[in-house]
Amino acid sequence: QVQLVESGGGLVQPGGSLKLSCAASGTIFSRFAMGWYRDCPGKLRELVATIFSGGTTTYADSVKGRFTISRDKDTMYLQMNNLAPEDSAVYYCNTVPAATIVDWGQGTQVTVAS
Repeated sequence: QVQLVESGGGLVQPGGSLKLSCAASGTIFSRFAMGWYRDCPGKLRELVATIFSGGTTTYADSVKGRFTISRDKDTMYLQMNNLAPEDSAVYYCNTVPAATIVDWGQGTQVTVAS
């Protein structure tokens, strides 16, 4: 059973940066499309970035130009720049589509506030 562990969240001021990491207990990053999702208060879980097995990436309009998804053999990353309060959320990684291969992890909290 593959497990995903997100880390790297924290409190950051508006305009700041954070880099999230997603570690997997098994080798899935090169086999499946993977994504970063987030739960913003009062909103449905949103897919914000996808990286396909061939390396192509796509982004939600809300984060395009500010977030960058990447991966290596064992870890997937989300570099988040120019953060805004509306980016505050619990961030999760999973396959795209979600939860078809592996369960949700606990996520990592990102809070953007001055």
